[in-house]
Amino acid sequence: MTVESSFGSPRLPDTAPSWRWRILRRLLSGALVLWAAVTLSFISVYLAPGDIVSLLMGEQVQTPAIEAAIRAEWGLDQPLYMQYLHYLWRVIHGDFGRSYMLNTDVNSLVLSQLWPTLKLTGLALVVSLVFAVLMAVTTAHRRWGQRVAGSVELVLASTPSFWLGIVLLFIFSFTLRWFPVAGDRSFSSLVLPALSLGLSQGAVVSQVLRRGLEDALDEPFVLTLRAWGLGNATIRLRHALRHAALPAVTLTGWLIGGLLSGAVITEQVFGRPGLGKITVDAVLGKDLPVVLAVAIFSALVYVVLSTLVDVLYLFIDPRLRDTDGEENS
Repeated sequence: MTVESSFGSPRLPDTAPSWRWRILRRLLSGALVLWAAVTLSFISVYLAPGDIVSLLMGEQVQTPAIEAAIRAEWGLDQPLYMQYLHYLWRVIHGDFGRSYMLNTDVNSLVLSQLWPTLKLTGLALVVSLVFAVLMAVTTAHRRWGQRVAGSVELVLASTPSFWLGIVLLFIFSFTLRWFPVAGDRSFSSLVLPALSLGLSQGAVVSQVLRRGLEDALDEPFVLTLRAWGLGNATIRLRHALRHAALPAVTLTGWLIGGLLSGAVITEQVFGRPGLGKITVDAVLGKDLPVVLAVAIFSALVYVVLSTLVDVLYLFIDPRLRDTDGEENS
């Protein structure tokens, strides 16, 4: 199909470059966030009070050999800008230094604990989205359902995830003995942590999704679908939900950040391995290389998932794919 330009000459809409440009901008913004995270981690080392070697060594006994290794690793005998470039180059290549307290490479330590945290946050994200969709679809434009759902969502959104986790442990682990108390041996040990982490976040998304769904159900196209004989459930799930999903998807970026930060405490409550455990141990032991690596890894995971969510916008709302083409036509 052709589009008439302002001079009357037909041409094809330029939608493909619009897609590429939008995705490229999101990738560039994600790279900028990662660069800022790495730069702030470098600056924090130099702004912290005390000697840099002592900071990086933590509570490890200082010896001439370890001090020489740290100075060589960070290039402390070079100008500051060279130290920064050297640090940036190491991080880009996945070299986060060495934990002198644990006597191990930081990147291997973090990578070994990354998968348990990703499993927890991934399942918690599924719990949040499933809970939000079910609550919104079943209660939109239903007065009593809205009141009950609003009360449940208010309680969940106001409850800290660690406190909800303690309640779930008491009921389902200590009393009913349905789930294990701690560990990461099977899927059953992942259920309660994911529920405690995902329900409070899902309650917030549910409120936004319900409002969008109610607005979508008031649109004229819903009357047309009803006239065609489509059922209420089909209209809500297949048609109205897609129109209402964009604000909720926008909120998912915040949701991912909340899940990553909440996983630190949740892993401690349920005695799970993961980034939360090594972060707490590193902070208590003043193991600065591990703390910096966890911060950068968390920023990387957040940027990757947020970028995927941003790209998902283009598939949920076709108007976003055609905007630039319409402006250029």
